[in-house]
Amino acid sequence: MGGSSAGPAKAMDGVLVGAANQMTLYTFDRDPAGGGKSVCNGPCATNWPPLAADAYAQAAGDWSIVTRDDGAKQWAYKGRPLYFWIKDKQPGDRTGDGFNNVWHVVKP
Repeated sequence: MGGSSAGPAKAMDGVLVGAANQMTLYTFDRDPAGGGKSVCNGPCATNWPPLAADAYAQAAGDWSIVTRDDGAKQWAYKGRPLYFWIKDKQPGDRTGDGFNNVWHVVKP
């Protein structure tokens, strides 16, 4: 993050994308909003990699950090943990939007 206050993601074409890789970010309806945890673990997290937060990450504004079941840190936006989708191959791909009616792109 380099000390930037912009957060771990940015808006691009009306959705949030990872600041580092410009890939579309998603939320999972089964995560309890504001619950401070992710319920997407194991094989789920293989297909939906979490937006990882490093040890120095600081929550600010709409951005918070949840601790995953494996102890890793993950960014959340407005209380919702954020994920990438393994089948998105390049910036602008949104192939995970609406997947199983429980995965959705994140609007800033």
